[in-house]
Amino acid sequence: MKKTNLKLVLVMAALGIVSCSKDVNVTENPEEESVVVVQKTPLTPTQINAKINETIQSREKFEWTKMDAHFIWSATVHGDQILTVGYGDDANDFSKENSSAEGIKNRLLQRIVSLEGNGQKKSSDILIDEDEKLNVIDVKIENIETVQDLLEQKGIRYIEPAGYRYMLHQGGTAESDSGCGYESQSLNSGDYTTVAPGAKVPWTFYKHNIPSAWSYSTGSGVGIGVIDTGLTPDNSLMNGNFNDGYSSGRYRQRYGTYVDSWWPWSTSTDGPNDKCGHGTSMTSVATAPRNNDGMPVGVAYNANLISYRATKNVVLDGYHEQKGVANALTALGNRSDVKVISMSIGHIFSVGRIEDAIRYANNRGKLIFAAGGTSTSFTNFVGVIFPAWMDETVAVTGVTDASYYKECNICHKGGKIDFTVVMQRNGNASRTTPVLSYYNGQTDYVGGSSVATATTAGIAALVWSRHPSWTKTQVLNRLKQSADLYPYKDSNYGYGNIDALQAVQ
Repeated sequence: MKKTNLKLVLVMAALGIVSCSKDVNVTENPEEESVVVVQKTPLTPTQINAKINETIQSREKFEWTKMDAHFIWSATVHGDQILTVGYGDDANDFSKENSSAEGIKNRLLQRIVSLEGNGQKKSSDILIDEDEKLNVIDVKIENIETVQDLLEQKGIRYIEPAGYRYMLHQGGTAESDSGCGYESQSLNSGDYTTVAPGAKVPWTFYKHNIPSAWSYSTGSGVGIGVIDTGLTPDNSLMNGNFNDGYSSGRYRQRYGTYVDSWWPWSTSTDGPNDKCGHGTSMTSVATAPRNNDGMPVGVAYNANLISYRATKNVVLDGYHEQKGVANALTALGNRSDVKVISMSIGHIFSVGRIEDAIRYANNRGKLIFAAGGTSTSFTNFVGVIFPAWMDETVAVTGVTDASYYKECNICHKGGKIDFTVVMQRNGNASRTTPVLSYYNGQTDYVGGSSVATATTAGIAALVWSRHPSWTKTQVLNRLKQSADLYPYKDSNYGYGNIDALQAVQ
């Protein structure tokens, strides 16, 4: 089998949790008030990760906003001193559009400069970035007093140590290549059916009646935005021959918002090309042409594709990855031609700026699909990951073709899951969904909740193409109504497998 998608390799820390409370010293003179001594020694990354792991193991979501000043400051110290500040009049004041939070931002920035610089620094020394669309700034801080002060200020929605890399400090075994791979594999003849004009239909598509649905809709006129690791320049069917065979009259666009640099002030992206392989697999399963070259076809083979290289790999564990994903979301949110967004990426804890960007795109009518999570079996305790757990996203996971619902061997499940997709042969983890390879004229297999998510995004495009005047709520309701378990929602598998034919009829 090729890459393990959304592989969250969590080496369980068996360390005690170090208290983050402040030390309090009382003077010998009872008439003098107690003096609080600020803890100036940061926790180690091992201690920080142990607390994160403890929280997740207890089946709670880990959120930086629930941590105290010392914990947040410690993670900031170990994260290039980058602190992200979400500001606004209230929790819903996340967009600059129709917001009056400019004064809040200026006040907070002035306080930060004062606390950090002792009159020796300017805002340009402190401010790393100000988001164009969201009420978010990134600042460089050194002092714990700054964090303490911000937690007490009005107008703060959240503060987060954006540069802290959990995976790197957890052992780093998958930090650089999670979900990545350029492998190619020949397809087993039992894993596809050849249809006119010569395309291979993955066996998994028949489990959802996708080929039958093509009699009604092929995704024409609908834009699918795929936020991932980008798109290969080395497979002609996803480039110059995107309109090939029965695919015609559509367009493919590629963008890059990921900055491949450790320097937080860097702004130059490294382009739209996939340097991982994961994004290529996702764009293939969603939109690959119904070609005459004997290659796998995508679900919505006449849909438009807007691909974003927004992240280095599938784990959103770094400042530039989190910022790249947020920028891609706001850009897609502002496009009227994009109806569906697919995100087969995530993290085990929430990221404030990505939450804001998802809400931004959601408020503009986008239907956002997110992977429920994929990892090695001993880490499935994590449950549904971020951002799939958000109410504004539609969470998808993968199941096998067993006669009963059974998650794939590396797929997460849980109460936040909305839909499932058959993407693995029961008892054979290597027999998953056939897709185009990174390289021209070659094929591959891809599994996990990642491919399940991109498949569901493609089905949504079929429905929306069939009913172009519908809202996202109407499309989502139709998907629910066509699923196996509707009107009930299972505690692990949501509404279950979608019947694409029923959904488009």
